[in-house]
Amino acid sequence: MKLYLKQKIFSIGDKFFVYDANGEERYRVEGQLFSFGKKLHVYDCNEREVAFIRQKVMAFLPRYYIEKEGVEIAEVVKKFTFFYPKYEINGLGWEIEGDFFDHDYEMVSGGQTVVTVSKQWFTLGDAYEIDIAPGVDEVTALAAVLVIDACLDDQKSSD
Repeated sequence: MKLYLKQKIFSIGDKFFVYDANGEERYRVEGQLFSFGKKLHVYDCNEREVAFIRQKVMAFLPRYYIEKEGVEIAEVVKKFTFFYPKYEINGLGWEIEGDFFDHDYEMVSGGQTVVTVSKQWFTLGDAYEIDIAPGVDEVTALAAVLVIDACLDDQKSSD
């Protein structure tokens, strides 16, 4: 299944829209203003919260938690490296590989690609194609991609 994440250029706080291959809105992601650490709420098209992402504030390296229905399902941790960013997803058994700065990477489980992310060029605002393997929960995959995007955004802001 393919999803397309599109960020608004001018919005107060984080706001993302996620569409399916037919251009139909599937999810809306909204950041929480005035909070300690980044917090993102993922809503389906029926306005029901399907995932919640929160950043651990007092951490040496970025660390995020993914919750579904109030239960923590994964922890995404940026690993300490000198040359390129590396992330680990605890709880899902996924590894992340690729070029994060160009938003061209994949998430792998047991040697099988579960999610592929690629940046869509020549669009107004940032846009990404997320290709999710059959049998993989799309909300979990979307939440993991949003965490990597949040980490890269934090890094861009601190540079």
